Amino acid sequence: MRHLSHAYIDGAFVPVQGSEVVDIINPATEGLIGTVTLGNRDDVRLAIAAAQRAQPAFGRTTKQERIDMLLRLQAAVLARTDEIREATIEEYGGPVSRSRWVSEYASQCFANAVKTLEAYAFTRQIGEATVVMEPVGVAALMTPWNSTAGSICSKLASAIAAGCACVIKPSELSPIQTQVIAEAIHDAGLPPGVVNIVSGSEIGTHPGIAKISFTGSTPTGKAILRAGAETMKRVSLALTGKSATVILEDADLAQAISLALSAGFLNSGQACIAGTRILVPRARLAEAIERVKTTVAGLRVGDPRDPETVIGPLVNRAQYDRIQHFIRAGLEAGATLIAGGEGRPEKLARGYFVKPTVFANVRNDMQIAREEIFGPVLCLLTYDDEEEAVRIANDSAYGLQAYVFSSDPARARRVAGRLEAGGVLINAIRPALTAPFGGFKQSGLGREYGVFGLEAFLEAKSIVSAPSATPPGLLS
Repeated sequence: MRHLSHAYIDGAFVPVQGSEVVDIINPATEGLIGTVTLGNRDDVRLAIAAAQRAQPAFGRTTKQERIDMLLRLQAAVLARTDEIREATIEEYGGPVSRSRWVSEYASQCFANAVKTLEAYAFTRQIGEATVVMEPVGVAALMTPWNSTAGSICSKLASAIAAGCACVIKPSELSPIQTQVIAEAIHDAGLPPGVVNIVSGSEIGTHPGIAKISFTGSTPTGKAILRAGAETMKRVSLALTGKSATVILEDADLAQAISLALSAGFLNSGQACIAGTRILVPRARLAEAIERVKTTVAGLRVGDPRDPETVIGPLVNRAQYDRIQHFIRAGLEAGATLIAGGEGRPEKLARGYFVKPTVFANVRNDMQIAREEIFGPVLCLLTYDDEEEAVRIANDSAYGLQAYVFSSDPARARRVAGRLEAGGVLINAIRPALTAPFGGFKQSGLGREYGVFGLEAFLEAKSIVSAPSATPPGLLS
C-alpha cells in the first residue's frame, strides 16, 4: 500500500501542506492500492517561488549545459523504465504492450530534444535586425492522467531545452507515475528550483507563471485561456479530439479496418488522437461491417498484465459510467450496434472494463459522432464520394488528428491536405515524434514536439544597431 504525500520543490521532496487525501484504485481489480495527499495553494506558491529564483541563472545557461541536463534526464528516466511501466499498469490499467512503449517513449523525449537543440539557432540575422530567441520564463506544465509519463517528459524536455524553469501539475489520478518521474528528475541532478512538481492545486493563474502548457479537455482549456489572459500568459493547449479515419474506396479494406480499429481503440480508447469516426464508402459498408465484427471478436479484453490483452480497464468508475451513457445514447439515437454494447465483457465480474463497441449507420449529427467519448466506442459512417468524405470528416468542432487509407499515395495526400486536422497519418497510425503536434479548431492552440515545441517556450527579441554614421533624429 502506497501513501504518497510529498511535493518536489526546490530540488527536494517535501511534505505537502494540503490535507485532501485521494484513494488510488487499481481499475482492473477495483482494489485500494494507496492514497495520495494533494498539494494546496501554499505548496504551489513555494514551487513557483523556487522556479522564479532559479529562472535568471537557468535562462542564461549555454546550449551545451542544457544538452547535458537533457542527457542526464534521459538516462535517469530510462533507468526507471520498468517502474514507469508498472505504474502505468497499476494505476490506470494500461495494457502491458502499450505501457512498454509509453515508458520507453518517456526517455526518448529527452533524446529528441537534444537533437532539436543541437540544430537550433537562437540568434539569426533578419535584414538589419539581430533576432534573439530567449526563454519566455517560468512555465506551468499541466499533464493528463492518460499519458502522464509521456506528457510530463515531452513538455519538460522542450522547457529545459528552451531554458525555462517550470512547475509541473500532473493529474491526481496518476500519482504513482508522477512519483517515479519525480525521482528520476531528482536523480538527474538539475539545479534546485528548475523543476518543481505539485499535484492537485491550480497553478496557471499565479502572476509568477509566464507560460502555460496544458493537455486535457477543451472546456478546461478554455477556462485556462481565459484565466491566463488576465496577465497575458503565453498558452499552449492540446485538447479534445474526435478524429476521423477516412477509408477511400481503393484502400485494402482488410488492412485499413485492422489499422483503423487499432487507432480507435488506442490506449483502451482513452486517447485524444483515437480515430473514433471511421468513414467507409457506402458501397463497401457490408464488407466493412463483417471485417469489424470479425476483428473485434478476436480482441483480448481483460488483465492488463497479459501480453495478449489489447483493451484494459477504464481509469475509474466515473469513466466507466460515462461510456455506458454514450453506448445507450447511440442505441437511443438509432445507430446499429455491430459489436460490444452495455455492461462488462463476459467472464469479467469486476474492474472497469467496457466491451469494445462499434456502431454502424451513424449520422454525423448523433451525440456519439460529435463528442469525445474517451473509451472504446467507435462509429462507422458512410459516404458516396471523396467530396462527401472530406465534408463529413471536417464537420466537427475538433481537428486534432486524422487518418487516411488508400492504395494511391497521391490521392491520399490530396485528401490529407483537405482535412482540417493538426496531423494526418496516411496508411499508418503512429505519428512522427519530432513533427509538430497540436490541433485545429477547438482541439487546441500551438504545437508540441521538435522545433515547434521548443519555440513554444521562447520569445523573439529584435535588436537593431544604428550604423556608425548615425543619421539625425526626428527632433534634431
